[in-house]
Amino acid sequence: MPEARADAPGLPAPASCGELFRAFQRLALQGFGGVLPVAHRELVERLRWLSPDEFVELLALGQVLPGPNIINLALIFGDRHFGWRGALAATAGLLSAPMLLVLALATLYRQFATEPMVAGALRGMGAVAAGLVLSTAVKLWPTLKKNALGLPLAVGLAAATFAMVGLLRWPMVGVVLGLGSAAMALAWWRLAASEAPT
Repeated sequence: MPEARADAPGLPAPASCGELFRAFQRLALQGFGGVLPVAHRELVERLRWLSPDEFVELLALGQVLPGPNIINLALIFGDRHFGWRGALAATAGLLSAPMLLVLALATLYRQFATEPMVAGALRGMGAVAAGLVLSTAVKLWPTLKKNALGLPLAVGLAAATFAMVGLLRWPMVGVVLGLGSAAMALAWWRLAASEAPT
């Protein structure tokens, strides 16, 4: 029986570093075209190690830090439960088998890259990956209602980010530093104002 978390009694916690390793390896092996939708399904819906709000918080932190967001999420989650050993177990689970699989596929791709069927299959996988990311965004939408910025401002910032990076092709680093810093400052200000004694 999974151990209950002290900080969230309704949610179970991983029992060992081995269980953490296996869970992250399982989600990594399912994540063709992007592991984020699978991470949400595994960690929030199936294992219930995270609430939807906690998942969004860890993902937001992982996206702001340098490096791939899912690796950052694994590091933070593993560290939260078992310290550096948990961070190492979660990251190793996320990277070990997929790395071997990608090396094998890269060797095959080099031999068959010019085949029209291979190019068509890769284009089809791109469409599936886009659909997975979109489905995760739809699942995470309800968490915006609890955001300190409020739904209209959060949606406005998301639209501004999309316009700046996706349409205007501004460098992502500048957009994250600019809009991200402004959003964090505004969220901090609103949280401080709501917690201040009246």
